[in-house]
Amino acid sequence: MTPDISHYVFIGSVMFVLGVFTMTSRRNAIYILMGAELVVNAAALNFVAFARYRGEDLSGQMFAVFIIVLAAAEAAVALGIVLQLFQHFPTIDVSKSNTLSE
Repeated sequence: MTPDISHYVFIGSVMFVLGVFTMTSRRNAIYILMGAELVVNAAALNFVAFARYRGEDLSGQMFAVFIIVLAAAEAAVALGIVLQLFQHFPTIDVSKSNTLSE
């Protein structure tokens, strides 16, 4: 049995929902970043799946590679922000660091 597009859309929607749930329910900055990565990867999966089933050449894969590059840059910038947050405050709990100055 080969998977059709509904399987990929289902997996993408589950990844999206888990990512949004992680971003909204956690207070740890690392978990929030992991949730954002799940959302971005769900979008990349849907791009590839729809491009494959529409018969296009490599447009979905190009979008997915572009998304992965942007996600890596976003993760690097966000990790730098989290490290600066941890340097100024003794925690990475985003609710406890609600000010920009000490």
